[in-house]
Amino acid sequence: VRLVESGGGSVPAGGSLRLSCAASGFTDGNYYLGWFRQAPGKEREGVACIASDGTTSYADSLEGRFTISRDNGDNTLYLQMNRMKSEDTAMYYCAAQRLSPYTSYWYCSRASSKYPYWGQGTQVTVSS
Repeated sequence: VRLVESGGGSVPAGGSLRLSCAASGFTDGNYYLGWFRQAPGKEREGVACIASDGTTSYADSLEGRFTISRDNGDNTLYLQMNRMKSEDTAMYYCAAQRLSPYTSYWYCSRASSKYPYWGQGTQVTVSS
C-alpha cells in the first residue's frame, strides 16, 4: 500500500486549500481513511476520517470548516479546507486501514494508532 499526499502550500488566513491523497495497493473500496496533522512541538491530531460507505467523522475543533471525501474509482482521498486559520498550520498526513471481517462499512477512526499505512505528508502554512 502506498499513499501520496499533494496540494499543500501557503495560504492567507480565511483562504482555502484542497489536499489530495492518492492510494495504491488496494484492490477494492474496503478500507477506511483519515487525515491527520502535526504542528511543531505538538502531538499528531486526527482531523477527519471517512468510512468505506462514506460515513465521516470530524474533530470538534474544526467548526465545520473542513470536508473529507473519497473517490473509490480513483482511489483518492480529499480534504477541502475553508476559512483557514493560522492554527491550521501543520504537516498533513493521510492514512489508511483495511477493513477486517469484523469491521463495519460505516466505521472509521481519528485515532492514529488504528492506521498502519501512512503517506509522507504535505505542509500547509496559513499566514495571519
